[in-house]
This record gives sequence, C-alpha cells and structure tokens, in this order.
Amino acid sequence: MTPALVVIDGEHYPPVVRDAIAGLPYEVIGAWRAGGTEKLRGPADYGVPLLAALEDGFGDAKVVVDLSDEPVLGPRERMLLASRVLAAGLRYEGADFHFEAPELASFPLPSLAVIGTGKRVGKTAVTAHVARLLARDRDVVVVAMGRGGPPEPQVAIVRPTLESLLELSRAGQHAASDHLEIAALTGVVTIGCRRAGGGLAGAVTTSNVLQGAALAAEREPDVVIFDGSGAAVPPVDVDARILVIGRGHDPLAYLNPYRVLISDAVVVLGDADAGAVRELKKIPVVSADLRLRPVLPLHGRRVAVFTTGPAATEDLDADVVSVSRNLANRPQLSEDLLRTDADVYLVEIKAAAIDLVAEAALRRGAEVVFAENEVVSSDLDDLIQRLVPAGARA
Repeated sequence: MTPALVVIDGEHYPPVVRDAIAGLPYEVIGAWRAGGTEKLRGPADYGVPLLAALEDGFGDAKVVVDLSDEPVLGPRERMLLASRVLAAGLRYEGADFHFEAPELASFPLPSLAVIGTGKRVGKTAVTAHVARLLARDRDVVVVAMGRGGPPEPQVAIVRPTLESLLELSRAGQHAASDHLEIAALTGVVTIGCRRAGGGLAGAVTTSNVLQGAALAAEREPDVVIFDGSGAAVPPVDVDARILVIGRGHDPLAYLNPYRVLISDAVVVLGDADAGAVRELKKIPVVSADLRLRPVLPLHGRRVAVFTTGPAATEDLDADVVSVSRNLANRPQLSEDLLRTDADVYLVEIKAAAIDLVAEAALRRGAEVVFAENEVVSSDLDDLIQRLVPAGARA
C-alpha cells in the first residue's frame, strides 16, 4: 500500500480521527497534529505514531492526507501546507481536493529558470537581464514558453527586427511573443515554445517546452535559461531557479509559497513583501525596479509611449506627448492610437505591439523604437553569478 502521512487537529474527537485513519486506502505511517485542543482530554491514541513536525515523515511517505478542518487550518494555512508538501515532491489531498507536484523532466546541461508569481510581473525583463549578463562570457541559449508561442519550437538565431516581426504578424503569428522580445532585446539565441493552461502550482496542460529543451541541448551551450510564462513553471528540472514577485503580489497567496520553496533566489519588485519570503525560506532576496529604456536614442523628439504597465517615463530623453498603458487591452489601445500624434512610437515588444502599434505608426509615417524594461538592482548581478556556478553540472 502507498505510505501516507495524515494531518489532524484537536477539534475532532480522537476516536473519530482514529476511525477515519483506519478507513483510508493507504498505509498510514504517521500523523501530525496541526493544532486545536477543544476535543482533547489528555494524551490521544490515533493508532499511528504522532510526528513532532510534518516534515519528519516526508522521506518515507508518498502522499499527505489532510483530515483537519477550520478553524485550525483555514484556506491560507492550507495553501501554505500544500506548498510544503508539493515542494517535497509528495501528493496532497483532502475531502474534496487533490494536488500533485508538477512533473519536471531531467536536463543534461547547466541550467537556470526564471519564474514569476503571475503575468506582467517583470519576469521576462529579469530573464533578458540574466541572459545578457551571462552571455558576456558564456554561450547562452534561452528557452521561453508563452501563450502565443509557435506550434513547433522556433529558434531565433538572428536578432529580430521590426521588419521581420511585421512579416510574422502579417502571416498571422504572434509577433510579440516572449521569445521574440528576449531575442530582439538581447541578441541571445532564443527558442520559442508554447503552452496552454496553468495549474495552481504552475504545471501546464500542454506545452512543447521539452522539445525546445532538446533543441537547446543539441547546441551544447554553456548554460540554458528557461523563461516561465505568467505563473506557469517550465517543466524542466533545472539547477537553479529565480522567482520574480511582482508589484503588489502576495508571496503567501494561493500556492505562491510553493514557488518560493522550489526557488534558489527571489527578485522582489516594487512593494512586494520580502519579509514574508525570508520567513518562509532562507534564500537570497534582492529588490529591483524596472526602468523603461529605448533601444535607440530619442534625441528629444515628440514621442508616444506604449506599455503594458506602469513603467516610468520621466527619465526619457524625449518630449513625451502621450502615454498608453493599454498594450494588452486591444479595444482601449485602438482608441488611444486614434488620438496619437507623435514622431516616434516607443513600444514594448508585448501584446499588440506589432499588429496594432507598429502598423499604426507606419501608416502615419512615424518611427517605431522598441523599449525594454531595464532591471535596476545593485545586488542582482552578483546573485546571478553566484547561482550559475553553484548549479553547473560536471
């Protein structure tokens, strides 16, 4: 039978719990009492050994069954417990729920993944920063997965240009996919993959990332960087993982603690709670900000800015005549474009950047300049360099 641990509480009478344990279809090897004392009259016999800490039984178990209930474990506490169990590679289940840790495929080369707590958190900006930094003295390949990725893994060897992205867009492809953004802004060889669906712990319903990983391995680079998608985690067992926590995101919400627990470092943007991360796991946490940076000089010209989020524009060497933060909102973006009158359209390579903004600029005879979200942090580069040697495989 499958060896199992059970989570119990003192709000249930011990005989009730003992009978419930006996009725489980598992070999219960231990129980951990999460709290509660209301129904306890003294030492309780649950028919199995009591553990001082749940983790004490992780090495011998395959599944953790939760027989507790509120008020001892509320939704937030249960998600934290689930995160601990999943990070240990075990299954976690209860009366009406069932969680399994995402399956991760082995990978033969030194590798690093950048994951996030959600969409638009700055994850791709951090991936680009990591790739650019490591490519100074290493052969680097990035494997990026996205919701608009290609049906077959696509290798971007040559840095994409506005013209090549427009060609893709006019052929019906998503020309602002993450892999194209990374390739255009870094010049690093990037392999684009697709995924659909995203579970609470970051698993995907379907993807071609493993095929993309195989293509990366064939190139035999010094290091491969896997770029996550939203809160989805690349299904690859990497040497090290960097978690990006976005502005306003709660690192303890839902199964975000799982993402913290499987990571080796955390980049906190804006007002995210770094203290909660440090309490959960003793790993390096660095703060960072994003700064909008054009890839070409603007020379004080009249510029319209198009972004997906609250990127600051105060430091631009330009006469900023309008700012639209609606790249991901096509109806509103279309209205913004009707009101735009500028010599230069400064645009992030995201969402509708190519098929709407770039096309509109060409019709008006305006220049298109790409913008990147530059990661500003005094500690991040040293952290990255420390992670890669630690994860390199012989």
